[in-house]
Amino acid sequence: MTSSFDLNKPIAIGSDHAGFDYKEQLISFLEGKGLSYKDFGPFSRDSVDYPDYAHPVAEAVESGDCAFGILLCGSANGVAITANKHQQIRAGICWGDEIAQLVRQHNDANVLCIPARFVREEDAEKMVTTFITTPFEGGRHANRVGKIACS
Repeated sequence: MTSSFDLNKPIAIGSDHAGFDYKEQLISFLEGKGLSYKDFGPFSRDSVDYPDYAHPVAEAVESGDCAFGILLCGSANGVAITANKHQQIRAGICWGDEIAQLVRQHNDANVLCIPARFVREEDAEKMVTTFITTPFEGGRHANRVGKIACS
């Protein structure tokens, strides 16, 4: 699998209780592809607060310890809002393969946010593959991405 990310580093992954089963399924998917990951939890289906998992995933990506991040919750909104509080994070909510491609090509996203209650497991796997393998186009998009950060 050719990647636009440095896959010598692990992939950060986390969720809340609504995304727990998909997180576990995606971990198996990553393992099957021979990709390393760091699981930031949770580690059961018990009800949890998504910021407790989204912040550590975002911090691991922002620091460069992880290549990129995957976050899951029921709608993906909570984890995306939380991750995007970090200056170097561009977290995008994706509900289909084409959106996963565009969020990489046009927005240079480094955290993929998946709405577990609204996509099928096989679609989540496709989105992860697309996210990993799609490069940022740069060009006119680089100028736009450069305007995102607040000073």
